[in-house]
Amino acid sequence: MTGTTGPGRPDGLHTLGRWTADRALATPHRIAIDDRGLTLSYAELERRAADLAAALQSAGYVTGDRIATLTGNSSDHVVVFFACAKAGLVLVPLSWRLSPRELSAQLELADPQLLLVENDLDALAAAACSLLPQPPRTVAPGPGGVEKSVPAPSRVLPPAPFAGREVRDDDPLLMIFTSGTEGASKAAVLTHANCFWTNLALSRTLDMASTDVVLAVLPQFHVGGWNIQPLLAWWAGATVVLERGFEPGRVLQLIAERRVTMLMGVPTQYLMLAEHPDFARTDLGSLRHAVVGGAPMPAPLLRIWHRRGVALSQGYGLTEASPNVLCLANEDAERMVGYSGKAYPHVAVAVADPVTGEIYDGAATGELLVGGPGVFAGYFRDPAATAAVLAAGWLRTGDLVERDADGYIRVVDRIKDIYISGGENVAPAEVEAVLLAHPAVSQAAVVGVPDGHWGESGAAFVVVRAGMATDEQELLEHCATQLSAFKVPTRISMVTALPRTALNKVLRSRLRQELSEQEPALPEHAAHHAEGSRP
Repeated sequence: MTGTTGPGRPDGLHTLGRWTADRALATPHRIAIDDRGLTLSYAELERRAADLAAALQSAGYVTGDRIATLTGNSSDHVVVFFACAKAGLVLVPLSWRLSPRELSAQLELADPQLLLVENDLDALAAAACSLLPQPPRTVAPGPGGVEKSVPAPSRVLPPAPFAGREVRDDDPLLMIFTSGTEGASKAAVLTHANCFWTNLALSRTLDMASTDVVLAVLPQFHVGGWNIQPLLAWWAGATVVLERGFEPGRVLQLIAERRVTMLMGVPTQYLMLAEHPDFARTDLGSLRHAVVGGAPMPAPLLRIWHRRGVALSQGYGLTEASPNVLCLANEDAERMVGYSGKAYPHVAVAVADPVTGEIYDGAATGELLVGGPGVFAGYFRDPAATAAVLAAGWLRTGDLVERDADGYIRVVDRIKDIYISGGENVAPAEVEAVLLAHPAVSQAAVVGVPDGHWGESGAAFVVVRAGMATDEQELLEHCATQLSAFKVPTRISMVTALPRTALNKVLRSRLRQELSEQEPALPEHAAHHAEGSRP
């Protein structure tokens, strides 16, 4: 049978191709996907995924081959994911928000045998492929579905030695490009076992049932578009409402109309929802579990959601951990505002000295280390970068955290983002939180820049809330009442928007670049501060 292991074989117990088959047997008529009103039952999802897996194998694709996609969130894309899981192929979802140059660099690294492109993205795909010496075979799925239009692979090298064997737990399943907030993004390889264990861990805390309705707004080129709620929903037999983008008014409407019970988003999205005119009158009564991740959530914004009766809780994860690492239980959401909680089941964490690697006991501040079966297999074709983050059985996250005596963990900031002013460490996230507490500030970002007197100082970028006014002097005075003198930025720039990644993470490297380009007109302390890439 396609994509399964033989009876009694222990190495295919955690392969995800089994999930749709099991669910189609148990609840064939239950709705698996609601894609803008077009629904797909579990029986239909399994049939289409199995047909596509068979078509791919018949066309010559073998275990380990990579299938890249350039598409918005869709039921077709989910079919491709489970077909890859069944056939032992690797899904490489690429961001449609990239420039042709950026996309071509990722295609060159991923080296896929096939690129599936949604029709309205064909110009972007063509522009990116024109920059490649050997572009992959590209196809736009026709009206009959992707399973009706499978070409032969664009193979240059012969198939891998393990071609044709059964799918195993440690086979790669997803190749996700990291956000690249501080440099070129890397391709993180997640295996079947990685995805199995991270979803099992999630199930032990999320309490998801077949009656749940999950609203999926994170893009499927991000790990959260799969492993934070959607895949668990398809394992549990729940319904996933797929959205292609994030429009706050529509999201609020869907929560009320579809009786959405679970949601995952990033802080910027929850801010946009809270600031929408319909927020106060939208019925949020069905929303029993909302998780925020991707960046620290400002405490005032958490409290706004808590006042609406939603136990919005901070979580923490990273692509290299598949991504689920820390979670905060609903009952702790209001009491532990600002904390990311404790480790998920099946996840090990430690706090270590960032320089020596010494692991601390009890309450401590240091770099967060992660261990367990959810830790990724490595960066594709980048052994040096892999060795830099995987050491002594731990994944080095590069994040500075504080752990209290009860084991609750609060993320302070990226270690590489922390700057030293007058011999004192400054976490940009702390300064940003103070700026965001000002009523006129909608968004804020702080970066450390060289300073001829203090070594480094803070440069802040602020987006002013619509209909309100403020200026640099007022915000500096506000910071001075809330922060130690060495933490107060030396300059604040008003901007219309902050540069962000596809998942709304601030591109601090871009901000530093902007300061560098302005260098002749700026004082010495605002010069460019170079920084390496994020692990």
